[in-house]
Amino acid sequence: MANLQVRDIDDRLYEALKRRAEMEHRSVSQEVVLLIENYLAHDNKESERKTLDFLELSGSWVDERSADKIAKDIRSSRTKNTLGKDADELFD
Repeated sequence: MANLQVRDIDDRLYEALKRRAEMEHRSVSQEVVLLIENYLAHDNKESERKTLDFLELSGSWVDERSADKIAKDIRSSRTKNTLGKDADELFD
């Protein structure tokens, strides 16, 4: 089994982990492993759900216009943003 060493943990974070571990009758190491496992399991499920949601949209938008016409319509509906023009012209 692999070992993982984490350095420079904020004292407040460590104390929160320690309290949580004590409440659950686990060591800090066991608590951290459980938190990581739960996060990764949730992250995978969330990613899979988002992928399935995206795939459900596939083919759901029907438009008789050509791609060039759609792009032209989008560009023509845009307005120039003049907010912050005096403050910062970096993104103009």
